[in-house]
Amino acid sequence: MTDEDGTLRPSRAERLLGGAAQPSARPPRPLRPDAPPAVVRAALVAAVEAALLIGTALVILWLTLTSDPDSVGRALAEVVYVGIFGAVLAAAAVGLRRVSAWARGPVVVLQILLGLFGYSTAFPGGQPLLGIPLIVLAVAELYLLATPEARLAFSER
Repeated sequence: MTDEDGTLRPSRAERLLGGAAQPSARPPRPLRPDAPPAVVRAALVAAVEAALLIGTALVILWLTLTSDPDSVGRALAEVVYVGIFGAVLAAAAVGLRRVSAWARGPVVVLQILLGLFGYSTAFPGGQPLLGIPLIVLAVAELYLLATPEARLAFSER
């Protein structure tokens, strides 16, 4: 219906019950500042470690299936926990890149565990070619997360 001046007049139902709801405009998402270079490098190191852990889990699974291990259950358990560590580290690498506060804790804990595993592999285990790179990666990751710019980026969250 239109009024005498040609404007569209609301119907009786719209006048009594109100008109149909109009979709509201979404509020703009707050802009997330870019991660500082140390945090980006830490995320990269964590992603490399995650890929290595997942690859290691697959190698252990392959060796378990193609050989005769002492205990199949223990070997499969090792595949599971190495795979879980890799998946958690991969998720935390994404969280680090997004500068999410939750990501730092798991990364630090896993770096301590990987450093200890690297030490026991390198020195008491007699495999320095496997253990020393683990120690170097763990120390590099902990250093990158301890830089002032990384601490400041996470303290602002």
